[in-house]
Amino acid sequence: MGTLTVDWFTSLDGYGLGEGWPPYFGLEGPGMFDWVMEQQDRPHTILMGATTYREMADVVQHLGDDPTLESLMQTPKIVFSSHLQEPLSWVNTELVREDAIAHIRTLKEQPGAMRTIGSLSLGRALLAAELVDRLRVMVFPLVLGNTGRQPVYDGLPDLSLELISSRTLDGRLLLLDYTPSLV
Repeated sequence: MGTLTVDWFTSLDGYGLGEGWPPYFGLEGPGMFDWVMEQQDRPHTILMGATTYREMADVVQHLGDDPTLESLMQTPKIVFSSHLQEPLSWVNTELVREDAIAHIRTLKEQPGAMRTIGSLSLGRALLAAELVDRLRVMVFPLVLGNTGRQPVYDGLPDLSLELISSRTLDGRLLLLDYTPSLV
């Protein structure tokens, strides 16, 4: 049986982005990047929607030959979209046009690990469909009341979260790992 993890980065007040804020809210550090690389070193398939794919493909294209991207490039990726066209610019990426929930249900019947990156609407749909085994939230120590964009938790059903682990990265980022279930 496959496992599925949804990974979200958020401000303390639940925003995925802040207007005028750089990536990672400008608070990335070596501990966070070490954690990201730990995830890449574990065999898994990355799942994402079209918006995240476009953003990530653009970032990867501009980073050129950055050696830290090698494992990310080798990782199998699935992007769910009815609008993107092949060929996709990001190597090792499969385009799936069918319903993401139905496709992922089938994937979960097979062994292997999957995780989302970004893709808030995909993550929300997977949580609502009770397909998520782990919800990992990296909390950045900011409240973005005036500049916050993309509320992470809007539209989610009520969830009960059982804390599996917590970890502090770079002395300021809190990584929370939960088992979610609908209430």
